[in-house]
Amino acid sequence: MELLFLALLLLIMAWALGSGYPVAFALPGAAIISIGLAAGAGYLFGGGTDAYFHSGGPSQWLSAGVTNLRGVYWEVDRDTLIAIPLFIFMGIMLQRSKIAEDLLVTMAKLFGPVPGGLGISVVFVGALLAATTGIVGATVVAMGLISLPAMLRNNYSPSLASGTLGQIIPPSIVLIILADQLASATDQASTMRKLLHKEATGELSMPSVFDVSSTSAGEMFLGALVPGILLVMIYMAYILCYAILNPKKAPSVPRDEEFSLAFWGNVALTLIPPLTLIFLVLGSIIAGVATVNQAGAIGAAGAMIMAGYRLGDNGPRTFMPAILALVGLAIIAFALANYPMNLKAASTPEDMTGIYIGVVGTSFMIISLIWSGLRIMRIEDTLTGVMLETAKTTSLVFVILLGAAMLTAAFRAFGGEELVRDFLTGLPGGFWIQFLIVMLVIFLLGFFLDFIEIAVVVVPIVAPILLADPTANITAVWLGVMIGLNIQTSFLTPPFGFALFYLRGVAPAAVKTMQIYKGVVAFITLQLIALLIVGLYPPLVNYLPNRSSYLSETSPPPRNPRLQYCMDDYVLANMNSDGARTNNAIAALAALDLSSLPDDLARDLRRAADEAAGFSDAVAEIPVTIAAVQAAAGDYRPVQEQVRSIEKRVRDLQSDLDDVNREMGRVREAISEERGRRMEIRRGELEAAIAELQAQIPESWDPVHDVFKELTDAEEKARVTMRRIGDNSFKTVAEVVAVLNGTPTFDALGEPLRGLRAAVETGEPEATAAALDELATKFRDVEGAGDIRSDLGAARRVLERTPDDRAKALEEFDNALAEYEEQATWRAAANTAVLPGLQAFLSDTKTTLGVRFEPSLTREQGIFLASCTAKHRSLSLSF
Repeated sequence: MELLFLALLLLIMAWALGSGYPVAFALPGAAIISIGLAAGAGYLFGGGTDAYFHSGGPSQWLSAGVTNLRGVYWEVDRDTLIAIPLFIFMGIMLQRSKIAEDLLVTMAKLFGPVPGGLGISVVFVGALLAATTGIVGATVVAMGLISLPAMLRNNYSPSLASGTLGQIIPPSIVLIILADQLASATDQASTMRKLLHKEATGELSMPSVFDVSSTSAGEMFLGALVPGILLVMIYMAYILCYAILNPKKAPSVPRDEEFSLAFWGNVALTLIPPLTLIFLVLGSIIAGVATVNQAGAIGAAGAMIMAGYRLGDNGPRTFMPAILALVGLAIIAFALANYPMNLKAASTPEDMTGIYIGVVGTSFMIISLIWSGLRIMRIEDTLTGVMLETAKTTSLVFVILLGAAMLTAAFRAFGGEELVRDFLTGLPGGFWIQFLIVMLVIFLLGFFLDFIEIAVVVVPIVAPILLADPTANITAVWLGVMIGLNIQTSFLTPPFGFALFYLRGVAPAAVKTMQIYKGVVAFITLQLIALLIVGLYPPLVNYLPNRSSYLSETSPPPRNPRLQYCMDDYVLANMNSDGARTNNAIAALAALDLSSLPDDLARDLRRAADEAAGFSDAVAEIPVTIAAVQAAAGDYRPVQEQVRSIEKRVRDLQSDLDDVNREMGRVREAISEERGRRMEIRRGELEAAIAELQAQIPESWDPVHDVFKELTDAEEKARVTMRRIGDNSFKTVAEVVAVLNGTPTFDALGEPLRGLRAAVETGEPEATAAALDELATKFRDVEGAGDIRSDLGAARRVLERTPDDRAKALEEFDNALAEYEEQATWRAAANTAVLPGLQAFLSDTKTTLGVRFEPSLTREQGIFLASCTAKHRSLSLSF
């Protein structure tokens, strides 16, 4: 019965959408009706309103959608969707202020003489607008009204012209929504993978290196940047090749004006401000300077200022708000570069000077925004129109999010999520077949649904399943960009491609609808080609987010468990390229004359040298163990897949058996004798099926698994040994170097220490105790001077507790003085004889033995890790 109501839910939704009901009503309406019918049927025929639900009851699932939406979007740390109205406002403002029109006209003049130049200019401008706004309608309408007549007038093929105008980079709004959906999906995927690891290995906890990493809107922006540029380049290359092969269908257009100074000035005025805005919006996210919300605010403010001078009267005063804003930005940049701009920490007049300068710059910005806003409001009431359109579009997005949350809750109420998971995981071929099926479904849904509905309905259901699979171990940002590229085709696929609707509305009657449909076929194909390229080469997506993360101030430390495999690869690469340098440094350490050092430090260094001597052998052992694991994996993997498949089917049957047992225990007294007999039969069938499956597990499985586990344990032991040797030996040398580097500070404390003896012997006890405490504090900051500090502390305590016991206080002080003189002697000798050799050792081994000792990643390490972690590494053999 649950499947019946699940089918009813999908049929009601499909009928409502096909009948023309707004999506915002169709999604929650289908959920409410199906849940209501299930509750009514259960009340009449099932003995209770919750009889036909997978779990829970109608009241729980009717409120689940609203509760989930409220729980997700009202959290303080989940404010990503605030960026949506900001980007919508920016896009509509750029379109209403005719800035998009200026861009198209100017680029057409620049690219016109190139074969297919008008088409290339449309692709370029569409890419610029899409990169910052993601407003499909505004972009397509603007390009359709301006460029389509010009392209047809210059004898462009109607199919090419209409197809070109439909393109757009994966829009910002889609990426923001996908990032938000995937943030929730990764939490579910992490729980599913931990359960899978526990069932496969029997271990209670899963190593963090196997966990599913989440994503953010900023990472989605970074991940989509290279694929977006790739798509634009593919479009441009296609148009250029098409024009060269069919010059009559995409001819070049001679310029109607020469390249004069006035022309280039107009080009600069038209291109530089939008390009600067794009750089500020995307660049601030990429550089980690601003969050997506802050970047959206930057874009909205910049669009207002640009619209202020574009809609002006072109007089000298037109550019005053923009100039004022630039001056304000320059002042703020000067203050940030030269002063600590922290009001809470400001304590000096210089600090307050920086704050005052920042206030002046901010005031200029505020005045510029108010001035521009008043001008936009006065001219054709543009600001009011933009605000109303932004409010309507934003409301539409959030109402659809609420409806989708309710639909997803109903889908789960009838066991739809488990049904989809069982279907996908039961497909032959593993993860990639599952992934291809999901991408095909999303592509087909694009023929009928808008991108928002696909993102908020499909992604929460399928994303956790795909992310939890350890076979491919894909990243959330890669999955999001792949889905975003796929969803993008929904703008162009008939019959409900929204870009086609917009274009049909502004295209002249000479362009037939069928020509528009024919024109987009090539561009849909190009999008699928780009999708294939990105799918086959994940670093196109993963590299930039990883690089940004590893080179930022908040980068994880080298000891982060999730980085260890790639850190090992980094060490292996350095040993392969320059291992002689490390080996020579280890030999030089062992040959150092340590006679000038005290026995404990010399003993530690000799132990470090002995341990470091085994580093090369430990490094060499890792490739050997990796090769052994890879060689055994060929025979182990088929058996593992067979057994894991059987175990999964056993778990599914066991789950059904548990449901039957719970149902029998819950309603034993209320069910008829016939129904009870059927349930007993069902229980027996499930128990027999479980026993039959368990008998199919090969008897050789346990020995084969144990042998393979020994090999993997050997590999992990080799890695741990290499890390331990490097950490211990490098740390020991670094600690001795820190002691010797503190010698200048140590020497400077000699005279104050010697001068304090007379005070200890005859001085006033309370003042002397304070002086001893102050001096002990200074010695505390000197590495290796702990004994001196302890003796000084002992002398202070004697004077505080028994001021008359001068002899005891003097004895403790003399111990400190004797320790100081002894240290001063060996420190002076060791700084000459030992310190240079130790420093050379640290310098020569910092990329091998000392790779994990640094508090944060170096730039070289960050770049290497960005490339290494950008590739998907299968974890299936560990599950």
